[in-house]
Amino acid sequence: VRENIHSFGGDRDRITIFGQSAGSWSVSAQILSPLSKGMFKRAIVQSGAVMYNKDRDVVNKTEAISQGKAIAKQLKCNETEDWIQCLRRADANDIVKHINLFATYPVFGTEFLPLRARQAFNEKKFNTEIDLIAGITSNEGAYFVPFLIKDPAHMTLADFNNGLKTIDSLGFHNINVPKVTEYFLKGVNTSDSLALWTALGAIYGDIYLGCTTYLFAKRFAQTVKESQRVYFYEFLYASNWFAKQEGCDVTTMGICHGNDVPFVFGLPLLNPDDYIPEDIYYSNVVMKMWTTFAKDGHIDSDWPQFLNDDPMGAPKVRGLDPKDLRLVLKDPFHETCDGVWADYFL
Repeated sequence: VRENIHSFGGDRDRITIFGQSAGSWSVSAQILSPLSKGMFKRAIVQSGAVMYNKDRDVVNKTEAISQGKAIAKQLKCNETEDWIQCLRRADANDIVKHINLFATYPVFGTEFLPLRARQAFNEKKFNTEIDLIAGITSNEGAYFVPFLIKDPAHMTLADFNNGLKTIDSLGFHNINVPKVTEYFLKGVNTSDSLALWTALGAIYGDIYLGCTTYLFAKRFAQTVKESQRVYFYEFLYASNWFAKQEGCDVTTMGICHGNDVPFVFGLPLLNPDDYIPEDIYYSNVVMKMWTTFAKDGHIDSDWPQFLNDDPMGAPKVRGLDPKDLRLVLKDPFHETCDGVWADYFL
């Protein structure tokens, strides 16, 4: 991009990369990677960052190679030939049949990612000379519960506990199950399936997407706040039409993972018959924020910087909701991300 963007009217010194979900993980990895130093000026991280157990690699090189060989074997690669070349020749449609689409991991200790996030932040060995927007939707995990529990609408406490056990398979090893269970089931009627769905969704949302993104952005901001701009948001609005297509019932599940996507990409403007006027208006607002940030690193005067604008250092989070375009949330993740999860990641 740096070599060619001028041919398209772009400025090689003002490149912004952004992504959502897996794309967000990828952007966070570029922020950590020494190979990407100087390649971009700004980044937007939407729901996802490469943060895992601070004391254990999500998957080490030996495990990663073993997984790769297992896929090669399933694709009938001959053990005597170069299995990597065999995989490179394989049809991508065949490869995806044999991988867990919810569990692809970064491998640390490599040329691209030599250090885990915690170590990179502690040693200030990451790309510090960039501005950042990071954020999440308010109910990231609710969307994933149906993939974990066969019948979440009739979830039992046993189903809830089984759902917790699958967290390890997603790369989040050695969580403190008693601590997590105590916090998220406090005051919950464990005979109420919807309440259990909400609690399990909150856990998955925090560890898989929400608190990883928040803590990544917070550690980043703590290091660069004197020289760079860092903003954080919580998406509080969804298009009912889009949410329904995604399988998210806004009434019972809230603002699910991915509900920010149509507004960032202008889908209400492209397909106005599927959206209400408020959706169209709000998409214009969000796109203006993203593109203004890409141009000069600012957004608007109503969006305070993540850590800079409070004398006590309390995080300030922009609540993105067309019903209140000036909404600012003060330290909204104090109990969860900074309380329940911080010592796991940091």
